[in-house]
Amino acid sequence: MTTEPISTQPQRKVRNFALLSNRAGAAFMLPAGLLVSVFVIVPFFWVIFVSFTNRTLIGKTALNPDFVGLGNYLALFDPATFFQRGQFGFSLILTTQFVLMSALVGQALLGLLLAWLIQTVPPWIKRITETFVIAAWILPEVVIGFAWFAFLDRDAGTLNMLLTGLGLPPGDFLLQQPFWVIVVFNTWRGAAFSMMLFNSAFSSIPPSYFQAADVAGASSWQKFRDIGLPLIRGHIVTDLILITMWTFNTFTPFLLTNGGPSYRTELVSIYNYRVAFQDFQFGKGAAVGVIMMLINLAFALIYLRLGRKKAPKS
Repeated sequence: MTTEPISTQPQRKVRNFALLSNRAGAAFMLPAGLLVSVFVIVPFFWVIFVSFTNRTLIGKTALNPDFVGLGNYLALFDPATFFQRGQFGFSLILTTQFVLMSALVGQALLGLLLAWLIQTVPPWIKRITETFVIAAWILPEVVIGFAWFAFLDRDAGTLNMLLTGLGLPPGDFLLQQPFWVIVVFNTWRGAAFSMMLFNSAFSSIPPSYFQAADVAGASSWQKFRDIGLPLIRGHIVTDLILITMWTFNTFTPFLLTNGGPSYRTELVSIYNYRVAFQDFQFGKGAAVGVIMMLINLAFALIYLRLGRKKAPKS
């Protein structure tokens, strides 16, 4: 006796149907693409084009600028005036010093120290510390700038009142030490981001690592050096790249010193503003903008290259 095979129903083919057709998706993307083109792509190429002309706001070159080729770039890097105050070279060197002192030494180091210290304090102290530090980060820059200006004012500033009350001589800090004022100001404001980043990094480390170190009798410095730093090395690199780019482009010190006195705090961003919107040399200002863009591009490429590196296998 033979048995016939049991017939089964044919399996249905499962097809993946797109929620939107290609045309519908393109229609939804069109408004965003137009906005990006109008406000990003077109200005990007327009600035590059203007940097090769002598366009100004007033005069005959306002409507009919002449093509000068690399003239604006050669003028910016002219060895005869490169290191003079008020020139691009002086502002570039000043900005480099500002980034090194404010971002790399100030923000990163202070943020790392605060993030490590609040890991060992009671929770209520940690919350209060985070609240005050984050407040410096989320407040508008104009509010922060005028608050610091009132704090450092020579005649009625809070700092001079405190110094007088302690029997110490007051000082005109915005005139005598303007560079260090903007370094401290930017460090105070920007350390919040580094602290929040490193705080999250330390919180992601398994507590058992530190508990084992406590059993072995390791000190706080040994735990920080041998456990904390190696495990958050990637976060440190990310923080350094980001705050370097932000500090290089910052314009907030203008609210305190207006680039002075005598160009002593004229960073590249403030120099670019003066050339383009006070001296109305749009061609030269566009050239400065292109150079700043290339420097930022270099930082971005470094960040992307470091981000693509795979973590070493344990």
